Amino acid sequence: KQYAADGWRVHGACRDPGKATALKAIKGDMQVHALEVTDEAQIEALAKSLGGESIDILINNARIIGPDDSFGSTDVEGWMQTLRVNALAPVRIAERLAANLERGERKLIVNITSRMGSIADNSSGGSYAYRTSKAALNMAAKSMAIDLKRKGIKVIVFHPGWAKTDMGGRGATVPAADSVGGMRSK
Repeated sequence: KQYAADGWRVHGACRDPGKATALKAIKGDMQVHALEVTDEAQIEALAKSLGGESIDILINNARIIGPDDSFGSTDVEGWMQTLRVNALAPVRIAERLAANLERGERKLIVNITSRMGSIADNSSGGSYAYRTSKAALNMAAKSMAIDLKRKGIKVIVFHPGWAKTDMGGRGATVPAADSVGGMRSK
């Protein structure tokens, strides 16, 4: 929303554009695409629909919290799905859109992580699937930053704070617009 308001051409992706009323209501140069981030065919279709269009900034923001897991109650498939969405999908999308980024001016990949992916900052345990998926995303972003440097593409991670979103819940402390504005100012 903020990028569109500032005059950027924005491509937004979601699972079901027909139900994405808030996304479709964004004013400006906005195009909405269908994308299930774990579906290789849909990633390929998105890349084909963009063709040779340049991308200045790719923001990988799809995420799931995963199963309510604690030690002794491992939901293996739920954990794997959390890894697919939170860690593997951002890499696959970046791989497929790297050529578009090379044509862009900013050449930037932003991966939205979480402080819960920090090994050093884990003082409460639990949340195995979510924590490991974000730790994996952090490491993948570091590797992508090294591998894409020669192409002039920068790769970073941002922790958005405990943002007031559907996922952040009622107890969240940071308004979503403030979180986004803060990340954009960096």
